[in-house]
Amino acid sequence: METEPNKIPPPPGLIRSLASGFNAVATHILVIALPLLLDLFLWLGPHLRLKQLLQPFIDRLPDLLASPLVANMPDPQTVVQAWTDFISRFNLFGVVRTFPIGISTLMSLQMPIQTPLGTPPDLEVGSIFSLAACWMLLIVLGWLLGGLYYLWVSTVTLNLGGRSPWQFLGQTVLLSIIWTALLFIVGLPAFVVFSIMAAINPILAEVALFVFAVLALWLVMPIFFSPHGIFTYQQNAFHAILNSLRMVRFTLPNTGLFLLAFLLIGQGFDFLWRTPLENSWLTLVGIAGHAFISTALLAASFIYYRDMNAWLKVVFERLKTQATSARL
Repeated sequence: METEPNKIPPPPGLIRSLASGFNAVATHILVIALPLLLDLFLWLGPHLRLKQLLQPFIDRLPDLLASPLVANMPDPQTVVQAWTDFISRFNLFGVVRTFPIGISTLMSLQMPIQTPLGTPPDLEVGSIFSLAACWMLLIVLGWLLGGLYYLWVSTVTLNLGGRSPWQFLGQTVLLSIIWTALLFIVGLPAFVVFSIMAAINPILAEVALFVFAVLALWLVMPIFFSPHGIFTYQQNAFHAILNSLRMVRFTLPNTGLFLLAFLLIGQGFDFLWRTPLENSWLTLVGIAGHAFISTALLAASFIYYRDMNAWLKVVFERLKTQATSARL
């Protein structure tokens, strides 16, 4: 008969992790400062535009779309208008929102062109070289700021003290480079296939987009917790990726449910926060709400990661004990 100490305990609860994350951020409310300040800068600060750089290309689009090679493309005026709307809103400063480690923002997606203070000042990127330089600098800045943000959230959430940022920033950059390489390896072929199918038939393009989304989810989920190993257990980037794969492999139903709740809560509230007009001061409520919810979800993910790894350790030890007892 199995004794009580050898029984396998239940895994950590989803609701408990989420509640603990929200309580941790409510107790240490200053931890939302970085996403709050970044969104305020992207909203009210100067915008880095590509209009002058891309306008000659847009002016040539009607002639390019008139070619027989792209005869199945949409109406040229529709394409030109879409590109015009895009460059009028695009703010290069928004790329400071990096993945997987980065500061969550609301304005990097919304990209406002009006504020309660009027039209924000524009800074133009004048050349391809300037664009590449600004892009790289902003990405590296996003990685570093994201590392500080993750370190701050993990420290106050898990009660980890006495840690220097220099212990983590190198691994932050390394992990971000690994993720970028993986996204490039997977994303470039997917983009080529999607472009070809879009030129052939819009329905094929929608099918390809759905398949790519499923594939991306399948690839990202096992390594979703790779940043957490760096900031929770001070692992290097490669060890953190392997630990994330191991954890998700053995806890897939529970972890899949947690990630689904993580996504639904985050995206559901973001839809609410984007409701006010961009030139209304009510947008401040959305920015503050987004900063709190996104930080609370990040805190909950750290708690879930720590508790799930502790649970796995107990499970493996008890399974080992049971196997040894069975052999005897």
